[in-house]
Amino acid sequence: MSLDLIISSKPDEDVIALLKDKKLIEIHTESKEEDKTFAAGDIFLGKVKRTNPGLNSAFVNVGYEKDGFLHYSDLGASYKSFEKAAKIALNGKPNFDFPIEPEIEKHGKIKDFISANQKLLVQVTKEPISSKGPKVTTEITLPGRYLVLIPFSNKISVSQKIEDPEEKNRLTRLIESIRPKNFGVIIRTVAQNRKVAELNQDLQELNDKWLSIYQRVKDVKPPKKILGELNRASAIVRDLLNETFNSIVVDDEIMYHDLKEYIGKIAPDRTKIIKLHKGNSDVFQAYGIHKQIKASFGRKVDMQGGGYLIIDHAEAMHVIDVNSGNRKGKENDAEANALQVNMAAAEEVARVLRLRDMGGIIAVDFIDMYNNENNMKLYKFLKEKMSTDRAKHNLIPPSKFGVVEITRQRLRPVTEIETKETCPTCHGTGEVQAAILITDQIKHAIKSADKSKGLVLQVHPFVEAYFKKGLISRQIKWFFQYKTWIKIEGKTAKHLLYFDLKNKNGEEI
Repeated sequence: MSLDLIISSKPDEDVIALLKDKKLIEIHTESKEEDKTFAAGDIFLGKVKRTNPGLNSAFVNVGYEKDGFLHYSDLGASYKSFEKAAKIALNGKPNFDFPIEPEIEKHGKIKDFISANQKLLVQVTKEPISSKGPKVTTEITLPGRYLVLIPFSNKISVSQKIEDPEEKNRLTRLIESIRPKNFGVIIRTVAQNRKVAELNQDLQELNDKWLSIYQRVKDVKPPKKILGELNRASAIVRDLLNETFNSIVVDDEIMYHDLKEYIGKIAPDRTKIIKLHKGNSDVFQAYGIHKQIKASFGRKVDMQGGGYLIIDHAEAMHVIDVNSGNRKGKENDAEANALQVNMAAAEEVARVLRLRDMGGIIAVDFIDMYNNENNMKLYKFLKEKMSTDRAKHNLIPPSKFGVVEITRQRLRPVTEIETKETCPTCHGTGEVQAAILITDQIKHAIKSADKSKGLVLQVHPFVEAYFKKGLISRQIKWFFQYKTWIKIEGKTAKHLLYFDLKNKNGEEI
């Protein structure tokens, strides 16, 4: 497996594509306007607008057009300690050397802790989606390269992907010896086999970041961003960078140097994988990403080797139908053919869910199979392919109708990618200009043009064929009529009823 990160920088946004074995698996769009970014991980000083006892929640103004949603469960067990730290910081004396406050009740009422107009330090856990504002929490965590720092906790957790018991014990003992007082730590997968100096440096940087949050709070008027998460490109690199990363290609020189500097800090031996895309060609065009986007975001998604998915979106769920199409299989073995198509579809479903960030309930209607062993084989395969998806998700084994139900958490706002194009001739009206009019317009242009430098007519290939057809074509008739030979060029980029008239030097007339 190899991963490639391709970044296209535009004046108002950056578009980031993550490829796995050259296939597009994630696409992110990041606005360059600071006040419009509400990324997961951003920390804000907000102001409570109101509480809603019925939902046991509060709505917090963080500067977005819709207020952030804070549920009681997102206060976190250590809410009293966070609240005390915020009050100390707002008074201008950031000092956190105090005993951890008792944990709040798991099933309490938010009105007992939160009130309207209260200043609140919150962290975005889910970005704004559709008509909903961001989801926020008061339980702030700070992710680093190897560790995640959890203030007002004494727990040390190790990533479940680190399977070696000895390595787990080594990391736990090591972190226990260097962690600051009143801080818990989650040890990430990439910390495996790392030396104490690397882990300690990461821990100290996170601790400094924690202190800087409260140093900035004193004179800030809410709503205000206190600390932004890394840009998406750096965050993806931080979370995924390992030996499977093959290349990072950037078409912007400033971002190129920023990423090189960042990777130089977290993994100095991997800076060579960063490449600057030069030339006038579009970086997404050069790596075939535009083509993959068009193929993956439509209602119909084709699979390699035949077969396709039909994806429909209802108000409360997504429905995916698996079709074999013109895929050829073994004769007289419908069960084996169905399994083959379903396995290919399962891999494509896992990719498309992650790529399009489809959330909520997803029902996948696979081709019916009557062997229970095959159904369980399909279920385990789909589960394995979705195991790399960073979004929380659950799968239910196939029902007797061959439907697999999936619930998946959305991670980011909807990426709007239009796969249908408006007709360049009628612009969606269904009506086109009478074909005879273009002939009249061309003849008028030729008649009034300076013919001394020669004439070149550029039209759609269909129109070119129309003017050249026949023994005595219209092109020949024009030669006798205007006493000059008019060269006709067919251009596929031309709209059907549009033309250009130029001289032989390429200058437009």
